[in-house]
Amino acid sequence: MITKFEQVFEKTKTQPKNKLSVALADDETVIEAVIRADAMELADYILVGDKKNIIKTAHENDLEIKTDCICDEPKYLKAISKAVQLVSNNSADILMKGHVHTDDFLRGILDKKIGLRSGKIMSHVNVLESQALERLLLVTDGSVNIAPDLETKTSIILNAIYLAEIFDIKEPKVAITTAVELANPKMQSTIDAAVLAKMSQRGQFSGKIIDGPFAFDNAINLWAAQHKNVTDPVAGEADIIVVPSIEAGNILSKAHVYLAGGNLAGVVVGASAPVVSTSRADSSQSKLNSIAIAVLMANMQRSLSIKFGKVNY
Repeated sequence: MITKFEQVFEKTKTQPKNKLSVALADDETVIEAVIRADAMELADYILVGDKKNIIKTAHENDLEIKTDCICDEPKYLKAISKAVQLVSNNSADILMKGHVHTDDFLRGILDKKIGLRSGKIMSHVNVLESQALERLLLVTDGSVNIAPDLETKTSIILNAIYLAEIFDIKEPKVAITTAVELANPKMQSTIDAAVLAKMSQRGQFSGKIIDGPFAFDNAINLWAAQHKNVTDPVAGEADIIVVPSIEAGNILSKAHVYLAGGNLAGVVVGASAPVVSTSRADSSQSKLNSIAIAVLMANMQRSLSIKFGKVNY
């Protein structure tokens, strides 16, 4: 089982090199990340955006880029569309978010003509590397689905399980989190969690281990779970945290970085191609981590060695 990003990079050494299409690439952390990815034989790149600004940003930060790998498109929305189109027409394998607002980026991905729709619900997963846990923690969804209903949460869970399999987590434990660990009719997120747990017990997630509701502490910390008398296979040992809303996922992941000094990666799962999607303020290392994960996703999809689970209604 992969427990840290160092092992992710080790695994990519046996993988074919991919190609990135970067939407609005005039950002020093993005440029640094793709240069490092190229040097590590992870991925080549196509930098889409205003060529003058991209070259200027690179020069100001002493970063040497391949100028013949720049696709010049000065207009903001057209640059997003062009970056998406390069992936949808197979000129690139992976789409990467550059210095662009997430909502604009997602609109490009969802474009009915040139977007990356797959027929599945897309969701975002942040992968947190925590020394305290000594394992990777997958947090979903803090970027795409604002207030997911029960049906959407089933897809979010399956997307996260798919990603967990890429990390060789054979039996991922999924915690449906909210503010408390008891079902409360006045708190819809706890009811959704209880229903998803019962669905799991009835085998509707192909035997995967899903439980809730959990408060965050008793989902990831065994002592906290035992102290609150929360006892089940997921309590204190969750690999995947499903949050009740986009705000919760966003705040949790950023607290991991800015309060705990943690390392992370962010990808969108469920599109027709892997998508690297991190905060514009994330470090170049976080973006490089995300590229490495996207490379594994692309190669797994290509080899068809990963199967999505099914939910039976």
